[in-house]
Amino acid sequence: MLALIAATQFTVAADYNIVYVALPDMGRALGFTAQSLQWVVSSYAIALGGFLLLGGRLVDRLGARRMLILGLALFGLACLAGGFAGGPAPLIAARAVQGIGAALLAPATLTLINTRFAEGRERNHALAVWGAVGSAGLAAGALLGGVLTDAWGWRWVLFVLAAPALLAAAAAPVVLDPDRPGNDRAGVWGRIDVPGAVLATVGSSLLVLGLVNGPESGWGSLQGAGSITAGVLMLGAFLLAEGRTRDPLMPPGLLRNRNLAISVLVILIFQSALGGCYYLYTTYLQGVLHYDALAAGLAFLPLAACSMVAALWLARVLGRLGLRVTLVTGMTVNGIGIVLTAAAVGTGAPFWALLPGLVVWGIGGGMTFPAMFASAATGVEPDKAGIASGVASAFQQIGGAAGLAILVAIATAAGLGDSAGTDSTADGMQTAMWIGGAASMGGGLLALALHRPGTPTRPRTAEGRPTARPEDADTVKS
Repeated sequence: MLALIAATQFTVAADYNIVYVALPDMGRALGFTAQSLQWVVSSYAIALGGFLLLGGRLVDRLGARRMLILGLALFGLACLAGGFAGGPAPLIAARAVQGIGAALLAPATLTLINTRFAEGRERNHALAVWGAVGSAGLAAGALLGGVLTDAWGWRWVLFVLAAPALLAAAAAPVVLDPDRPGNDRAGVWGRIDVPGAVLATVGSSLLVLGLVNGPESGWGSLQGAGSITAGVLMLGAFLLAEGRTRDPLMPPGLLRNRNLAISVLVILIFQSALGGCYYLYTTYLQGVLHYDALAAGLAFLPLAACSMVAALWLARVLGRLGLRVTLVTGMTVNGIGIVLTAAAVGTGAPFWALLPGLVVWGIGGGMTFPAMFASAATGVEPDKAGIASGVASAFQQIGGAAGLAILVAIATAAGLGDSAGTDSTADGMQTAMWIGGAASMGGGLLALALHRPGTPTRPRTAEGRPTARPEDADTVKS
């Protein structure tokens, strides 16, 4: 089961980076304009961010096993369709379907970990493996993108992901036990909050659309500020409607779980720093050091390798350190690593001078990634594990889009893309990465608000009240 979950996570993570390297070839082959090419990435990001809340609730209602199989099938078939695309529209549509598939896979894999692995050492180990293979997938995606595009063309960056996704979909019915009987009850579709699903999906999609398009179209444009405003208003309407719905998509009391509420904010900050700084690091390698796609992919290996090692080490010590200490330490180390990397970037230094910062950055990220999702699952009832995972993953996607938009805007204002030359470009990147590192360290302080070790974290009802303890029932009985 853990191998299947890891294979799924690796495939989705590899997709995050594999397409970037092939974008120029896709644009030339299919006739994209310079403005429309971004939609190869944006269509995936918008569909993923928009459908995560619905995907999480479908996992709760229909079962993690079913949604994992459906998500893998959608993802794999969309990869095949995208690889055979003959024009811009079919490729953009295929990438959107890939995003919908990934929006089912993210909450399904986390729910399987949080409900089918015992809390403590076993679950910590599963989350550590999940986080480690995610780092490996990011590195493999960058490498494979360059190798496959140079050897066989851009179509293979999509074809290569289809096989593992479809094989995992075929293996899942054999490897995973059936979903619990409660998910087979008649009328389950009637209990899906359709108005809430529409408001959440459209609102989240518009918010991500605005964050993605803002830097390109202008923050004051209809695609920028207009989309963000409409998205926020629809999400506000969604939250108001959920309080009046008999069977809501997101139970109103869910975010009264302090660990989940704090954890999603930590996830938002962590992913904002990661998304923006990853992009700036790639831009530095290719724009300042003039690395080709393959060399830039190789330059991610120290960061990914340290993150993998730290995540696997964390499985052994998380029980002793506790979530608060781990998250505070991980976010702080992550921020220090980004700042050290930025210090080298500002001098226009060669790759070897970046290594100390990359090592520290990787260790901090490897500690933080599995711990923040473990924290988000603490105290959540099993029948709400899917929506809790969907909320956490939605904040991850929104954080990545927001961090990329904000840090690139800061870098541009500080000199990125300035005609003054390489020094000005490096200064712009350095300023933005300093801010990203400081944000990560600030997020570590936020983690201090998590429950202290030894404080009981009981699941809560939809109204936000703690569930009854077994000893309470025994007292009533006696």
